Amino acid sequence: MSLVCAISNEVPEHPCVSPVSNQVFERRLIEKYIAENGADPINGQPLSEEQLIDIKVSHPIRPKPASATSIPAILKSLQDEWDAVMLHSFTLRQQLQTTRQELSHALYQHDAACRVIARLTKEVTAAREALATLKPQAGLVTPQAAPASQPAAVGAGGEPMEVSEQVGMTSEIIQKLQDKATVLTTERKKRGKTVPEELVRAEDLSKYRQVASRAGLHSASIPGILALDLCPTDTNKVLTGGADKNVVVFDRREDQIVATLKGHTKKVTSVIYHPSQSVVFSASPDSTIRVWSVSGGNCVQVVRAHEAGVTGLSLHATGDYLLSSSEDQYWAFSDIQTGRVLTKVTDETAGCALTCAQFHPDGLIFGTGTADSQIKIWDLKERTNVANFPGHSGPVTAIAFSENGYYLATGAQDSSLKLWDLRKLKNFKTITLDNNYEVKSLVFDQSGTYLAVGGSDIRVYICKQWSEVLNFTDHTGLVTGVAFGEHAQFLSSTGMDRSLKFYSL
Repeated sequence: MSLVCAISNEVPEHPCVSPVSNQVFERRLIEKYIAENGADPINGQPLSEEQLIDIKVSHPIRPKPASATSIPAILKSLQDEWDAVMLHSFTLRQQLQTTRQELSHALYQHDAACRVIARLTKEVTAAREALATLKPQAGLVTPQAAPASQPAAVGAGGEPMEVSEQVGMTSEIIQKLQDKATVLTTERKKRGKTVPEELVRAEDLSKYRQVASRAGLHSASIPGILALDLCPTDTNKVLTGGADKNVVVFDRREDQIVATLKGHTKKVTSVIYHPSQSVVFSASPDSTIRVWSVSGGNCVQVVRAHEAGVTGLSLHATGDYLLSSSEDQYWAFSDIQTGRVLTKVTDETAGCALTCAQFHPDGLIFGTGTADSQIKIWDLKERTNVANFPGHSGPVTAIAFSENGYYLATGAQDSSLKLWDLRKLKNFKTITLDNNYEVKSLVFDQSGTYLAVGGSDIRVYICKQWSEVLNFTDHTGLVTGVAFGEHAQFLSSTGMDRSLKFYSL
C-alpha cells in the first residue's frame, strides 16, 4: 500500500501528514498552499508548517504510468533492468578480481616474511653454534711465537691472515717430516713383499656379501652420506659426513652412534679419523676444516685455510698436519694443534680448481686432482710441482696411493680408472668402466693387496693382476665412500641412499 498526496493524487517524494485533517501531502505542495492561505486545504482550518509531521518511508514506489503498460514499454523496461543487472555483475567481478589480487599479494608478503624469519632464525642458530665453538677454542689455542727469520703474519684480532704463507715451513717441521718418512720407509723395507698372514685371501673375499646396513645415521630430510673413513688402529670405529651438515661417529662393534658433531654450515664432503687420538677431522664447501673431539662431542679447532669450498682432506703420517685442497685453486698444509696454515700454494700456470688431495704413505710427496683432468704430484718440503699425469678427460674425482709406495690410482668423470707407476712416472694400466660410471671413491687396503672402487656400484680389484674379484650393487643411490676393515676382514660403504653398509663372509 502506497501513500498518495491529497493535493496531487501522486505518490509523494517527501510525505508528511496534517494533524488538522489527518491527510497525507507532498511537503513541497502543502508548504506552498500554507504560505498562500495559512489553512488546511481539506477542511479550511488554520495550519502552520511547524504542525506538519514527516512520515519516514524507505523508498516510495511510484506506480507505473499508463504509457508503461504496453508490451513495447514492458520489453524496454526489462531490457533496461537486464542492462543494469549486467553492469552491476561486471562491477562485482571487477571488485572480486581486485580483492583476489590483494589477497594474493598479502599471501606473498606473508610467505616472504616467513622465509626471512626462518633465514634469520637459522643465522642466529649458526651464530650461537659458532660462539659455542669459539669459547672452547679461546681456552685451548695458545699462539706460538714464530721464528725470527719468519715473522708470523697475524691480522686484526689475532687471527691468522689468509695468505699464501702464514707461518712457513720451519726447519724443525721439515726435519720432523723427514724423520717420519725415514722410519716409514725402513718399516716398509722390513716388511718387504710379504703379505700379512691375517689378510683375507682373494677366494674368500669373492664370497663376501652384505651382512649389515644402517640408514639412520644422518637426517632423512636431506638424504645422502658423502664421506666415509675408518679409524686406522680400530676399524670398527666408523666416521661419516652427510649432506645434512653433520659428522657422525659410529661404533660397528656396539652397533650404535657414538657422537653426532654439528657446526658446518654446508654439507660435509671429507672426513678423517685420527689413528691415535680421539679426534676426527671434516671439511665442507663452507670453506672450513673442523677438528672435533669425539669424547667431548664438540669442535676444538676451526682451520680457515681457504676462501672457497674445501674439496679434499688428507692427514699426514705424523698425525700432526693436514693437507687440504680447494676450489680456490690452492692446497694448504696446516697444523691441527694451532689451526694455523703453515703453507699455502697454487699452480699459477694452471689456474684451475683442485678437486681432491692425498698424501703418499711416506708423507714427503702428495697428489692433487684438478678440474681440468690433471693429476699433479707435489714435493712437500720444496712446495713444488714435481710431476704431472695427464690422461683423464674429465675432472678428477678420486686419487689413492698404495701402501707399497709405488702405485697411484686415479678416477675421473670419464668412466675410467687409471693406475700410475710413481717410479717410472707413467700410466701402466687403464681400467675402462661401464658407460657413465661415476667414480666417487678409491681406496687400497692397508697391505696394498686390494683396490676398492665406489661410485655407480662397488668393485674390488686384486692388485698386480688388476682383475675384479668382487662387485656389489646393494646401494640404491650413488656410492660415495668405501673402506676396508683391518686385514680386509670386512668392507664398508656409504651412499646417497643414506645407508652405511658392511660386507663380510
